[in-house]
Amino acid sequence: MSLLDLFSKRQRRARGELPEVYIYDKLPQPLRVQIVHAISDALGDDPYGGEQAEGAYKYVHDSLCREYGVFALDSSSPTAKAAVFNFFLKEESFERALDVVELCFKLIDTYVRTEYKYNSSPKCKVEPDEAINQLNTRFKEHGVGYQFESSEIIRVDSAFIHAEVVKPALAVLREKGFHGANDEFLRAHEHYRHGRYKECLVDALKAFESTMKVICKKRGWKFQSNDTAKPLIAACFDNGLLPRYLESEFASLRSLLESGIPTVRNKVGGHGQGTAITVVPEYVAGYALHLTASSIVFLAKAEAA
Repeated sequence: MSLLDLFSKRQRRARGELPEVYIYDKLPQPLRVQIVHAISDALGDDPYGGEQAEGAYKYVHDSLCREYGVFALDSSSPTAKAAVFNFFLKEESFERALDVVELCFKLIDTYVRTEYKYNSSPKCKVEPDEAINQLNTRFKEHGVGYQFESSEIIRVDSAFIHAEVVKPALAVLREKGFHGANDEFLRAHEHYRHGRYKECLVDALKAFESTMKVICKKRGWKFQSNDTAKPLIAACFDNGLLPRYLESEFASLRSLLESGIPTVRNKVGGHGQGTAITVVPEYVAGYALHLTASSIVFLAKAEAA
């Protein structure tokens, strides 16, 4: 079922009432209800589900119970589906609420794509891609700064940066051979979402380094498995990843790649703190994360040229 561009939505847009700044610490109740509709449409909306549908809800329910150290998410609910949705609608912790969203949409993005194709018993109204599009559109409508990408909930600081930098980087890292870098990049986003900014910097740099190692391996260039960013960047330039006649134009880019991400990690994320506790501000972590994404896209395009 596609989203409707209702009269009230158009009027709010015309009056400039749609959110201009993202929020990150709450999920409005109307948004939660809309997400329930999207999940139900994608997993199956039979109140007691088909065998596959109820099995999917039971997996979500049981997985969360184990992680939270409880026996039931909602003891008064007659089915796993009802328990998951009742918990989601009532849960005060927005992070736990996002746990439900992420786990349900992981199943939609994987299990539904493969298993549901061969069984028509679940009464699904939408395909996985449409459900994911609905979720991401609802996030934007409510000004909630998250999107579901590569089977994970990631934080979005700017719609433009996300569309032009982060999504292309995720597309690159989904390609064959980049699985390690993809895992590290997604872990960096997970750390960023939870405010673990030092860990965000460390995993962002790991993803950057892993991307260059994949390129070096594909090209047959010599490198050590424990090489850090500086020698890997040097290898990319010295082996002609960039044409020599553009060397002066890319001198500033090389300087940025060598001194930007590695220096941020080396100064505040990767070494001993001494006697003072080093605090990594959110804006530094966000900058480093987006810088990593743009660098990954740049390297991939240069390698494919």
